Amino acid sequence: MNWVYLIAAGVMEIGWVLSLKFSQGFTKLIPLFFYAFFGFCGAYFFSHSLKTLPVSLAYSIWAGIAVIGTSIADVYFLKHELSPIKIIFILLILIGIVGLKFSTQSS
Repeated sequence: MNWVYLIAAGVMEIGWVLSLKFSQGFTKLIPLFFYAFFGFCGAYFFSHSLKTLPVSLAYSIWAGIAVIGTSIADVYFLKHELSPIKIIFILLILIGIVGLKFSTQSS
């Protein structure tokens, strides 16, 4: 269950970052509510994942999920370009996340 919490925290982080972008410097009210919601939920799920996962592992994977998810959302929702070199580096992050997962003993 700790991995489910960690993945949920990573997804909430993606929503948190996107709502921060859409708040336009905290000038838009509705995205600001989403910012608070995603931030709270992300911290909640992340704290639950830390009950059984090592902090360094959980934080690395959480940040990796956020980076990869935000990069994908940046392309699909904000219509930014995804260059081949960016794809390579995103894949390297993904390889690192998978490597961390498989190099950690089950709890």
